[in-house]
Amino acid sequence: MGLKKKAAAGLIGLSILAAPYAALAESPAKAQNQWHNVNVYETQDEKDGSLFNSENYDFVKYSKIGQKLMDIQKQSPRVKVEKQGKSADGKDMYVVTIAEPSANGKMGYYKKLRKQMFKNPEKAQKFIEKHPDVKVPVMINGSIHGTEFSGSDAVLQLIERFAKENDAETKKILSSQILIFNVVANPDGRVNATRFNGNGIDLNRDFITQSQPETQQMVSLITEWNPMVFLDLHGYVKAYGGPGHPGLIEPCTPPHNPNYEYDLFSKWSMNQAEAMEAEIVSNRSDYQNTNTSTSKVDYQNMTGAYIPQRDDTAGWDDYPPIFTPMYAMYHGSYGYTLETPTNDWDGVKWHYDAVMGALNYAAQNKTGMVKDQIEVFKRGINFDHPFHKKGFFPKAYILPSDPHDSTATEKAVNHLIKNDIDVSKSVKPFTFNGKTYPAGTYVVNMSQAKAGLANTMLWDGEDITNDTPAMYDISAWSLPELWGFDAIQVPADSSATFSLAPVKEAGDHGHLVGTGPYKIPNTSVKAVELANKLVNNGYAVKRDEKGDFYLNSKITLDAVRLVRYSGLTIKSAKIPAGAKKMQSVNVAILKDGGMNKAQSHSGTKLALERLGFNVKEFTPSELASRGLGNTDVFFYSGTSNLISYKNSKANAEFGLENEAQFESFKKKITEFVNGGGKYIAVGAGAASAAKTLGLTNVTINKGNGDSNGIVQVDYKNHPLTQGYKTSDYGFVYGPVWYSNTDGYDTVAAFKNNSDFFVAGHWKNRQAAQGQPVIIKDQSKDVTLMGIEAGFRDHTDYLFRLLSNAVYSK
Repeated sequence: MGLKKKAAAGLIGLSILAAPYAALAESPAKAQNQWHNVNVYETQDEKDGSLFNSENYDFVKYSKIGQKLMDIQKQSPRVKVEKQGKSADGKDMYVVTIAEPSANGKMGYYKKLRKQMFKNPEKAQKFIEKHPDVKVPVMINGSIHGTEFSGSDAVLQLIERFAKENDAETKKILSSQILIFNVVANPDGRVNATRFNGNGIDLNRDFITQSQPETQQMVSLITEWNPMVFLDLHGYVKAYGGPGHPGLIEPCTPPHNPNYEYDLFSKWSMNQAEAMEAEIVSNRSDYQNTNTSTSKVDYQNMTGAYIPQRDDTAGWDDYPPIFTPMYAMYHGSYGYTLETPTNDWDGVKWHYDAVMGALNYAAQNKTGMVKDQIEVFKRGINFDHPFHKKGFFPKAYILPSDPHDSTATEKAVNHLIKNDIDVSKSVKPFTFNGKTYPAGTYVVNMSQAKAGLANTMLWDGEDITNDTPAMYDISAWSLPELWGFDAIQVPADSSATFSLAPVKEAGDHGHLVGTGPYKIPNTSVKAVELANKLVNNGYAVKRDEKGDFYLNSKITLDAVRLVRYSGLTIKSAKIPAGAKKMQSVNVAILKDGGMNKAQSHSGTKLALERLGFNVKEFTPSELASRGLGNTDVFFYSGTSNLISYKNSKANAEFGLENEAQFESFKKKITEFVNGGGKYIAVGAGAASAAKTLGLTNVTINKGNGDSNGIVQVDYKNHPLTQGYKTSDYGFVYGPVWYSNTDGYDTVAAFKNNSDFFVAGHWKNRQAAQGQPVIIKDQSKDVTLMGIEAGFRDHTDYLFRLLSNAVYSK
């Protein structure tokens, strides 16, 4: 899961259950290609391990898993194997469902029972009381981080056991549970030995925005089943709790996200965590201690595991809903991240034992646990939140569509619906707070089963700086503020009423109105994407001084298709006299191939691609040797270590090799800028790199690396800020601001107000108040952008800062 405290990579040791898989992994040439899966002929291209792991072992290769699952399915009537979705690189994602044979023909029935929780929770609770033999789903997610290999290996062992064994423990668990295994949550990462997927995105940071196909598949699986328990298998945590307590089992330390019904979760979570711990410890004599000399993990003498909520006060939290188990908790699941200690077969066994402990606990306490899961939904439906401050949850959210560009609102509505959140439309006009809204306005009534998830997606967030000394990843994520749509809160005590009809999907088909030329306003990502696609398809498009686009070509079916896809209604308008014809732009970005287990440039690259640019990646060494070729615009978005030649062994391959290569890199960049190329540095690391490369002499000021959040920004009237209000939002992650900026245009500054920080966690931020955060050199085309405009998929509203930077002169 990637740790705020330094979590050393570790090893694992061989167990009896692991042996068949170890043998399989050692003999790749013996695999029989009976069932073709995408990587079956590429076994030799799969990595054997990662330099970021202090130990590696003969884990089961992805290309072997499909056939192994099919073999198990043939041997057991309990097992159903499905391919559900594909990874970013096109690899199959395998879902295995295991249940008693008598239940396999009743899956639709069991899913229907689960849906009853949302329609009539009281009836569902009574049904559970009268039918204690009803089966509940439990979901186990394997290795969402590709370098944490042991999770999927433990999943394979668990599948083998529950497919074939007939001991009393196995029968007891299957008598009460349906087991759903997402076998390899990150196929690309397993093949390539990377933490992230083929798009460079950390999937365990993607659950509020769901930008990646793998995350979308997992969300679909969660909403299909609404599992009672969700177990996410990670690595590696060795010694947080001391040498006798290797590994980590949630629940978490504070702060807890206030949108949970946390009292219902915590009623069971600590006991279930300790049941997992007890199962691990009870089997300690079966561990092999294969790599103890290297890992310093002594499994045979362990007395427990590190359970953050029990053993610590801060540093490991479930505040941001971007992590898989934290997201699953909004669907009523008892969600846990499990961090195995070491990267070997002992670590696989640790995961195996932890899962068995959780399953046994769930079997013993199923009735009470599922009734409390249903209670979460009942509270939402009845608008009854007894452990929340009165008025915390609004009565409703009004989501008005911008009459000029509704794409952001429609994106949000469809996103909410995909997440099992009920969205409605008003059937007639209504007035709230003195403003009249037309019929067809979207409304999210907060009297609904998954009110907590709806609220965490739509609320403004809060400043938690004084609530905890440090934060683990992001602390703010407001979709309205960062995706660019309005979400108007109707207070809980409001007397406002609405006549509503349910919405299944927001309309998103674009139209051409009039005879042309057509104006495409610079108001959304979809608008910029449309303009770029039209240009790239040979249409005549102009751009005016305000950043708006104009289509002045003969309209073909292809153009109609592009407009329809955009969701925009494009109307005829006169082209301003100063509008300039657009040309295709060659955009490049410096590639972070995986430094510190992440690809820090991937969010910016994703944003540029969403804007319709074709983006070429250059590794530091490629740029040093060949230069930028025909590049027009170059982005540096990531750590300054990318231009270092003094990196750790694991990071070395992603940076430069020696001083001569650095000097060549610097020379190529200088020639590019002096030749009129556009250089854009995004974030604190890129600003430091710009200074190292001699591209700037401003003073670069940085906040703490774990500081992040939503800020208020004063955007100046400048080509870089077209389409933004004078006072608007921004987002920072590892904040940076600039001083001693003579010779630069200050394009944007943090608002000069003590309340400029809207939501998140940022200690000692006073020095940044009113300071420049986007600046542009007056003598050369170099821009330093402290706003994280391309932060994963969180900042859709800010993406256009990047396109403005590309097109501005």
